[in-house]
Amino acid sequence: MHRYQDLISIFNGCFERTLNTRLVKGDGEPIYLPADGNTAFHRIEFAHGYYASGLHEVAHWLVAGETRRLLEDYGYWYCPDGRDEAQQAEFEKVEVHPQAIEWALSVAAGFNFNVSADNLNGAQTCRFAFQRKVYNKVCELLESGFNSRTETLIKALCDFYHTPYPLTRAQFTWQDELINDEAV
Repeated sequence: MHRYQDLISIFNGCFERTLNTRLVKGDGEPIYLPADGNTAFHRIEFAHGYYASGLHEVAHWLVAGETRRLLEDYGYWYCPDGRDEAQQAEFEKVEVHPQAIEWALSVAAGFNFNVSADNLNGAQTCRFAFQRKVYNKVCELLESGFNSRTETLIKALCDFYHTPYPLTRAQFTWQDELINDEAV
């Protein structure tokens, strides 16, 4: 059972004091809001208490550098659902790293991971090709190492959910029977 309250507690236990950042359940679209005159702490708001949304938004925070974490939504402009082929290709290019981190967090939590191309009303791409890119990135990170924030959260999730630590490549499996080498 994966409760969003547990994810909030684990994340906040890791980063609330050290980096003045809290994970909070939002009521609308996910957003990252840095501390300001009204709120003394940075907040990662995830959608409607969905555990997967929490993991995804945390992954973006884990990728963002110190300067970007001082900007609303890390200073990025989000192109919403309905992207054309070029916009979708750019979206997928920047989503590979955070989704690789999200996959690692999911494995640490014993939670099922699914890549998200996030473009239901726009140009369709090969989900398996995108997942292969995410898989390759997570394998690269397993070999080279995660940044310290990511490693801290992975360890905390493994401890809480009693999953093996450190993570290994063998924990990351997926089906790619529909993809051929030329599509990658």
